[in-house]
Amino acid sequence: PAPAEAGRVPGPPDGGWGWVVVFGAFVSIGFAYAFPKGLAIFFKEIQDFFGTSYSEIAWVSSIMLATTYGAGPISSILVNRYGSRPVVMFGGLLCGVGMISAAFCTSILQLYICVGFITGFGLALNLQPSVIIIGKYFLKRRPIANGLAMAGSPVMLCTLAPLNQFLFDNFGWRGSFLILGAILLNCCVAGALFRPIGPGTALVKTQVTEEGKDALKGKITEDGPMENKTEEEGEKDCFEKVNQYLDFSLFKHRGFLIYLIGNVLMFLGFFAPIVFLAPYAKHTGIDEYSAAFLLSILAIVDMVARPTTGIVANSKWVRPRIQYFFSFAIAFNGACHLLCPLASSYTGLIVYSSFFGLAFGMVCAMLFETLMDLVGAARFTSAVGLVTIAECCTILLGPPIGGILIDTFGDYKYMFIKCGAVMVLAGTFLFIMNYYNYRMLAKEEKERKAKEEDPKSVRTENEGKTNWNKDSTQDGPELEPLREKGEGIKMEMNGT
Repeated sequence: PAPAEAGRVPGPPDGGWGWVVVFGAFVSIGFAYAFPKGLAIFFKEIQDFFGTSYSEIAWVSSIMLATTYGAGPISSILVNRYGSRPVVMFGGLLCGVGMISAAFCTSILQLYICVGFITGFGLALNLQPSVIIIGKYFLKRRPIANGLAMAGSPVMLCTLAPLNQFLFDNFGWRGSFLILGAILLNCCVAGALFRPIGPGTALVKTQVTEEGKDALKGKITEDGPMENKTEEEGEKDCFEKVNQYLDFSLFKHRGFLIYLIGNVLMFLGFFAPIVFLAPYAKHTGIDEYSAAFLLSILAIVDMVARPTTGIVANSKWVRPRIQYFFSFAIAFNGACHLLCPLASSYTGLIVYSSFFGLAFGMVCAMLFETLMDLVGAARFTSAVGLVTIAECCTILLGPPIGGILIDTFGDYKYMFIKCGAVMVLAGTFLFIMNYYNYRMLAKEEKERKAKEEDPKSVRTENEGKTNWNKDSTQDGPELEPLREKGEGIKMEMNGT
């Protein structure tokens, strides 16, 4: 047998090549989050080109975001099976193919397929492996690493917003899509940086698996064929394989359920304001470059907010109660949207974009850190997959509902009020339920310690075992036939 030390999983290095991995995740996560928002620059022109309404054009970003989140379980399964590196590289290839194909679309339905589904699925294969591999490389510095990696989104958005406007002015939306497809191929380079960690563990696991198979074959040869058991074991193996990639027992986890419900509600109003920010500015009479600059302001503030939030969340005062901080960030985000209709001038929109960037960065920096804090690193891969598949429904409906409100009332303020109210409600729900969860965890921990420290409970258990042994050896009428049979066997063995 292999030495005991060989089977141990190596601890996260918390540095070294991990910072290179953070840079790769910075690029990959940046494209996954910022690209659907940056496409809003082209919406007004594509809408005029195809003659569609606000709600119809909003489905492009909506389908892309929903596919990015809805393909979470598929991404988790592929990561567990093949690792983060090949999955991200394949995702970058899909992104490039999707955007290059979109440049030749002749209808809005074709845009839904190329930009929404193909590019969205490629972004899903970029997002989840990047988040998962950071948890394998970092433990003590994980909130800081997550904050730095998540800062890729505002940096990319700050770059893509003016770049998209420049590309559109010079090449049109079709030429811009061709160039953006080539740019997205850089995700393949980012994925190449994701070096697998812990190769020794995989070798030991393979040896143990082979030894187990050999032992099973030997047992079947000795005992003979087991036709009835094979079918049952086959069904059990199938369920175990599915549960190996997606741990459905998480739906019994109280903290996970609270996080899931709060986030599903939050995403109903999370992305719509940023999708409609530039069109709203153009609707009020602001020129294209000034409207695109609002996204850049949001991205610059977001860029500073994410690593700063990671440092604050890693402090000894915040990290033990990080769920409260996350709840506050969501409610603060909603309050910004509720006050947005008061910003009627360009200066007011700049102030709104600044506060929106701060709140948006705070939420995004803690989005996955809070989930890992609840379920742990071992179950995080499955948790991400299950959360994203549940969130994709509200992500899909959020921007189109905002577009319907704009089409119905002819005003953007009702869309911002709807998003703000939903997010304030989600933040309040998470704050109350996390308070309840912390109280229950403290109570359960107190009961567990009391049970371990109480000598009476230990003595009672020992006495119970002793009494059970005594009772099992006592004579009784039901044991009389067994005792007589035992005496008869002894007499035969003695030759009497």
